[in-house]
Amino acid sequence: MQQSSGSITVRLFAALREQAGWDQRSWPLTSGADALSVWQALGFGDAIPDGTRIAINQEFESPRQQLQQGDELAFLPPISGG
Repeated sequence: MQQSSGSITVRLFAALREQAGWDQRSWPLTSGADALSVWQALGFGDAIPDGTRIAINQEFESPRQQLQQGDELAFLPPISGG
């Protein structure tokens, strides 16, 4: 088990928010955590679906970008519309 090193804020948008039943929560940050590991810990699956955008502190980043204490991590699924 990895040691906790603070917390981050996780935000979900659109269909992800509806699926989870929440839009924002504090999440324990473990050493070496990245967006993919948080996605998996949230129970959304082993891989982040194509088209889902990852934002860390309101800037688009790679799912493998390491997270730091106090970061805001947002998952934005593809938006359809016309």
